[in-house]
Amino acid sequence: MAFAQSWQMFKTSATVLRTRKELAVFPVLSGAASLVVEASFLVPIVVSDLWDKSSATTYVLFGLMYLATAFVTIFFNAALISQADVAMRGEDPSVGGGVRVAAGKWPRILVWALISATVSQLLRVLQDRVGFLGSLITAIAGTAWQVVSFLVLPKMVLADRGVVDAVKDSAEAMKRTWGENLVGNVGLGLFGVLLAVPGGLLVIGSIALFGVSVPGALLVMAAGFVWILVAAVVVTALTGIYQTALYRYSVDGVVPVAFADADLAHAFARR
Repeated sequence: MAFAQSWQMFKTSATVLRTRKELAVFPVLSGAASLVVEASFLVPIVVSDLWDKSSATTYVLFGLMYLATAFVTIFFNAALISQADVAMRGEDPSVGGGVRVAAGKWPRILVWALISATVSQLLRVLQDRVGFLGSLITAIAGTAWQVVSFLVLPKMVLADRGVVDAVKDSAEAMKRTWGENLVGNVGLGLFGVLLAVPGGLLVIGSIALFGVSVPGALLVMAAGFVWILVAAVVVTALTGIYQTALYRYSVDGVVPVAFADADLAHAFARR
């Protein structure tokens, strides 16, 4: 039942994305902006020969790069959520409208980026320093954090809540729907992996059969990488739509029209 429910959510999310293709622009912009941000930090680090030096400057630069990348990612996710909500109200979303909404909330986005980046780094450091059991516990903690914080950004963007209040609201909402939300998150992740598999097979297969010296193999590898990037864009957009639908139902108690065919009322039933 859980798998069938996740599949239904995926299909209905895909319907929204298929009818409002402009929503896929936000993940593309996020990826491009993240590359620019990372290059702006990595190039000076390499040129200054700081890459292999465990200095305070190196750690600070990498920390700032991680924070800036998190800010860019969350900024465009906020823009996506704002326009997914517009689409679910039957209106016309726009890229410019989403950017304007996110830009108006940049201080909160910066604070949330700092919190998210810190938690992610702490979990990563802990995972690198502990054994298998510790890694398992860290993975569980990371999943729990993702579930608890899943509605933080919609609360900030659509309800105009501050970061602290948004975290509290999200945690409170997830107490009632954590199981179903977890299934939805895992389901979207699984479908994302399945979408990316053909691209991965193209890359691995071309390397295994021809190496990297055959021009034709390079073209096949390039096609595989493009496939993987497209899959990542699609899944990111679907996740933003899913977040928005869950937020709207938690606030209005009504399933969004775009999701009327999905059994969201059962999936997110109040306890």
